[in-house]
Amino acid sequence: MTAAHATPPVVLSVAGTDSGGAAGTAADLTTFAALGTHGACVVTAVTAQDTTGVRDVHPVPLTSVAAQLDAVLEDLPVAAAKTGMLGSAAVVRLVAERLGGHRLVVDPVLVATSGAVLGGADVARAYVEHLLPVATVATPNAEEAAALLGRDGPPGDLAAALADLGCAVVVTGGPDADTAGETCTDWLALPGRAARALRHPALATTNDHGTGCTFSAALAAGLAHGPDHPGDLEAAVARAGAHTVAALHRSRRWQLGRGRGPVAHTFPEPIPTP
Repeated sequence: MTAAHATPPVVLSVAGTDSGGAAGTAADLTTFAALGTHGACVVTAVTAQDTTGVRDVHPVPLTSVAAQLDAVLEDLPVAAAKTGMLGSAAVVRLVAERLGGHRLVVDPVLVATSGAVLGGADVARAYVEHLLPVATVATPNAEEAAALLGRDGPPGDLAAALADLGCAVVVTGGPDADTAGETCTDWLALPGRAARALRHPALATTNDHGTGCTFSAALAAGLAHGPDHPGDLEAAVARAGAHTVAALHRSRRWQLGRGRGPVAHTFPEPIPTP
């Protein structure tokens, strides 16, 4: 069997929908496909949102989230999973129970780009007490990391403090002031170790809705292909970052929506015919 026809690894997204197609399950499933994995999904909330903001959030009942998880896990060989918006402490605890032991990327979505609150203090506490200790890696931005810890601080220090909960942590960052915005710095910390700076080129664009989802989904897809040790994790983080930057390049001149446009989820090249 050729590589093109081999059975792909399965990656599971546990997240909310985005009616504008930029973030959430839309970003996750398209990223999984672009990186050669089969995407499954568990919907935790249905949102009404576009490029200008979130208009409404309808949480999916806990019993339905549990039923979706059971349906996927009892049928498909999930190689990795990632979480996005979970919305309630009960769902956070459920996901920790069902997906602990899997390669698991936790993107702790607490506040939308527009400022809409998608998870309160009880949700942040559930992440810290239940989900992060069983995760493989967490990918908060600096604001989310501070919310999880209940304090501000340099991104590297926040990453190291969160890693002490038991999982690797990548605190993602925006353009660096000391390089005139030409680079961005992410901070990777492993449990018990100081954080390492991972710098990459910055890209000036307003089409960045879904960037965090795309990065964490790309990281989950990379883990699904096999990395298990710290060196592999760092390489997977680098590949996920490169994929996200390439997606931002593809969408930087798009004109979609009246607000912050979507990051590209298009395939860079036509899919070859069999």
